[in-house]
Amino acid sequence: MARIEGVDLPRQKRIGTSLTYIFGIGRTLAGKILEQASVDAAIRTSDLSDQEVARIRKVIQDGYKVEGELRKDVSLNIKRLIEINSYRGIRHKRGLPVRGQRTHTNARTRKGPRRAVRKR
Repeated sequence: MARIEGVDLPRQKRIGTSLTYIFGIGRTLAGKILEQASVDAAIRTSDLSDQEVARIRKVIQDGYKVEGELRKDVSLNIKRLIEINSYRGIRHKRGLPVRGQRTHTNARTRKGPRRAVRKR
């Protein structure tokens, strides 16, 4: 089993798709990484040689922020917005949508389940 950046990649999938299991790597970036490491994107993860896995690992470590380091950066950016009391920071603090979506209806993912209003 290929293990890159602390993530076990699924063995039965193609390596281009398997790399997307790493936080911070999407389909486009996975293609660029495989191109830099000169690995065929159609090959299955279980069919990779140790040298190919090592080349992929080296490309990711040398050029990209992924997993823990990226998660830390994202959380620090959100904390900074909250500290400076920017509009986006206030929305984060209140648990409301940050990017201009409407909240009169919808926004249930961000606001959580409905709270019933009690009649007196």
